[in-house]
Amino acid sequence: MYQESLSQVAKQMVAPGKGILAADESDGTIKKRFDTINVESTEENRRRYRELLFTTEGLEDYISGIILFDETLRQSTKDGIPFPKLLSDKGIIPGIKVDMGAKDAEDLPGEKVTQGLDGLSERLKEYAQLGARFAKWRAVITIGEGIPTDECINRNADALAKYALACQQAGIVPIVEPEVLMDWTNDIALCEKITNKTLKNVFAKLAEHKVGLSGMILKPNMVISGKECPTQASSREVAEATIRCFKDSVPPEMPGIVFLSGGQTPIQATENLNAINSLGTQPWELSFSYGRALQEDALKAWLGKEENANATQDAMLHRAKMNGLARDGKYSPDMEK
Repeated sequence: MYQESLSQVAKQMVAPGKGILAADESDGTIKKRFDTINVESTEENRRRYRELLFTTEGLEDYISGIILFDETLRQSTKDGIPFPKLLSDKGIIPGIKVDMGAKDAEDLPGEKVTQGLDGLSERLKEYAQLGARFAKWRAVITIGEGIPTDECINRNADALAKYALACQQAGIVPIVEPEVLMDWTNDIALCEKITNKTLKNVFAKLAEHKVGLSGMILKPNMVISGKECPTQASSREVAEATIRCFKDSVPPEMPGIVFLSGGQTPIQATENLNAINSLGTQPWELSFSYGRALQEDALKAWLGKEENANATQDAMLHRAKMNGLARDGKYSPDMEK
């Protein structure tokens, strides 16, 4: 029975024309974001900024769920409405980031393994009581000289599977996020090879731990050129490589894939998502779960000033709408004007 309700929530998370907003920046990450607009990262400033995003009128037309940070899940609007209730009342599903960050693996130079399995079941029970209906765990796979190693991919895949099972046992839909980073000099072909290998490992571990695929969502990188690669693949090449890779590595019974933006610009992330969805119907819904690529324009409009509230929400709504269209292959760049 619980598997059925998990699959219902998972389907709602990838509803047509909608995607997921990642507003789960850790304290360190949100400080970096606020530094770019010279705003101090106090608890009240973080609360106010996120309240502005969450109360954007019409956001629910393009956003199915929002991933929150521990602090944010416990916060309320200035009128005292808890954020999870505010979102649920709007028809947006509240979620929670549960990993404790990717830490350097001492025996694997240049590689990271995500922490957070200790005490996870207890935390998930509390998060469910606070209103979270899905969770997220991010694993980081770095491409570089001689890396990633098989050991790094395996450790991260195993942790993702253990996390996913704990979520399902707590009645929470897991978002499984294996991110192959786009920070190196590699071309798109190497990204495809590593992404394929990573995903096959992840799904093997999910099967081993008996995670129900119909009650989970995958949040992967697109298959894309490394940022430092002299020749950048076009949106069409990104789309074709991504679909080819996923058809080879992702089981069809999974309800949906929500792409991470991974350092792409807001426009680039929208254009690539649109190109992917322009290739026709696939076995899974193909949507988005962007952080910076959804919020960057809103953050620049806000600047920490109350009088910029409307401009902030307009920027948020516009980017959400553009990605909602891209998610159905209906976006074109002239809509940005």
